[in-house]
Formats: sequence, structure tokens, C-alpha cells
Amino acid sequence: MLKNPLLKSHRCGAAVAGAVLGVMFAMTAADAATFVYVGNSDSQDVSVLELKANGDLTPVETVAVPGPAKPGGSLPMAVSPDKKRLYVGLRNEPFTAVTFTIDAKTGKLTHVGAGPLADSMAYISTDRTGRYLFGASYGGHKVTVNPIGPNGVVGAATQNITTLQNAHAIITDPSNKFVLHTSLGGDVVYQQKFDAKTGTLSPNTPPTVSVAAKGGPRHLVFSPDKKFVYLLDELSGAIHVFPWDAKAGTMKPEVQGASSLPKDFNGKPWAADIHLTPDGKFLYATERTSSTIAAFSVDKKTGVLKAVRTYPTEKQPRGFNIDPSGSTLIAVGQLSNSLTTYKIDKKTGALTKLKEYPVGKNPNWVEIVKM
Repeated sequence: MLKNPLLKSHRCGAAVAGAVLGVMFAMTAADAATFVYVGNSDSQDVSVLELKANGDLTPVETVAVPGPAKPGGSLPMAVSPDKKRLYVGLRNEPFTAVTFTIDAKTGKLTHVGAGPLADSMAYISTDRTGRYLFGASYGGHKVTVNPIGPNGVVGAATQNITTLQNAHAIITDPSNKFVLHTSLGGDVVYQQKFDAKTGTLSPNTPPTVSVAAKGGPRHLVFSPDKKFVYLLDELSGAIHVFPWDAKAGTMKPEVQGASSLPKDFNGKPWAADIHLTPDGKFLYATERTSSTIAAFSVDKKTGVLKAVRTYPTEKQPRGFNIDPSGSTLIAVGQLSNSLTTYKIDKKTGALTKLKEYPVGKNPNWVEIVKM
């Protein structure tokens, strides 16, 4: 049988084209940059740094956040799901959410505008469509929903919900159909339904889940496999493990209560932040009185935590985060005005200190974006 030379040529051409595309894709993936954004409350600015593959950080710029200054407190931040915008909440009157665009190549920020917030927000986050901004007000005892305009500027709140004392965090579940938010003073987690079409929250059944009295539920995070919710108590240092009913949008009965406190801890607990590695294998939490980071391995079947070790870190570590590759943890110290990078051992979860870097005054929030 005669072979068709044109067919052979077409196949060779396709193979070459495919190889070229593969190389281009590999180059694009390899060239993808990772940027770190640190919110500094007292200097009211954002430190922008580029994270290298070896864990080194290169300073990019420091960007002032426009608005009236008020030392103290925090500078909460949130990144849009498409990684194109950074939102910064100002806790000074008039309360505003400031929008910056993120340059995908350089990581630099460009100020777009500011929109009104209903109160001083301890925590802000977006829904998974990027069309709404949630806020939790510690002093105002409320959570809010603000629409986000096409240009990224936040509009006035369309929903304002009164909570028990000291609302502290608010996040959507992975499906974007449900929202959880905490009341530190009320010792409860609110469970709500979320209508992404209208941006409306409504009580789920049951509407709340209680934790131990005077525990002070603060921050919480979903496991990557959507099976568990991990809740950190500020006033006790406890970490609660709740199985997650993804269909109902509710937390099932707690399966474990672990502690983020060092073994030799002596003082008043003051836990701060909690994060999981992207693969869900390890969990970390910061404690401000002892200035430590607690590391745990996670049983992905049961959700149960096993202590790895507690590590000394920056003084008064309110915020930290983990890069999307799960290789580097970055913690900031409110009283040290600096950050420390750590290498994460992907087999054990152990942390190895890499370097310290100066940032702004009172750093308390960290966002990491891989383009």
C-alpha cells in the first residue's frame, strides 16, 4: 500500500507544533511569579515582595494605602479569585475598602479607588465569584455583604447582619453556597446559606454551632478536600476539628480538640491565625503571647491532628500564610516590624527557618499570590 507523504508531513508538523506548545507551556509555568503582600497597620502601607523558588524574597515596592491614618489594630486584606485585585480594609473613619490592581508580571499595585464599609472590619474576604466582599466587625458585632463593581471598587453594603459579640472572621465554603462566620465573644460559629446571584445571606439549619465557653472562636479554614473545618480559638488556643457536610452546608459534631500552645506555656493564651498547606497534609497556627507557630500533621481520612512541634517566630505573630506550592511559610511580627520565611518539609511538616526581612510598622496580614 502506498503511503501518503502529505499525511506524514501533516503528522510531523502536528508533532512539532505540539512539542513547541509543550515547551511554551513549560516555560510559562516555570516563569510564573509568586508575590507576597504584607499589610502594615501603623505605617498604613503594603509591602510587596517576590518569592523565589528557593524561598528567598526580593523587595518589589511599598505602597501607601490612601485614607486617614490610625495606629494600632490591623490592616485586613483579601485577593480576588482571579488574582487581579487586592482589597485592603481601613479600620479608621470613614471606614473604607481600598482596591488595588495587581500587575501579573511585576506584582506591583495600582490604586483603583475606595468604597464604603459599614464599620471597622477585623476581617474581609470575597465570595468565590469575586462579585461580593464580606466583612466581619469585631467592635461593631456584625457581618456585612458589599457588592463589588465591574471596576473592582466596593459599593455600599447591601446586607448588614447583627451578631453576638465580636464577629471576627467570615469565609465561604468551596461551593460558594454557604458561609461561616465567628463570634469571639459569643463562642459560636454562624452557619449561613449564600445566594451568589443576589449576594444574600440567610440562616442555615442549625444557624449556629457552639464551642467551649470563653474559648473565643477567631479564624477558621476549610480542608482542601472539603471534608473538614478547622477552627482556632483566640482565648484558649484550642483548635477544633469539625467534619463538614458539604450538601447541607453545616459542621458535624467536633471530632477533636487540639492545642496550639507550647508545652511549657505560662500566661494568657492569645492565638491568632490558622492555615493548611495546599495538599491538606499539615496545619499551622500562631500564638502571640509566646510568639510561636504550632505545626501539626493531618490525618486526611479522619481530619485528626498530630502535633509535630512548636517553633519560635516573630514577636507577636498575628498573621502568616503559606505559598501555593506548599513549600514556604511566611510569618510577620507586629512588634518586630519584620517577617521570617520558613521551608516546609513536605514529608514531615517540620519548619526550617530561612531568612528575616524588614517590612512596615505593625505587620499583621499576609497574602500570597502565584500568577
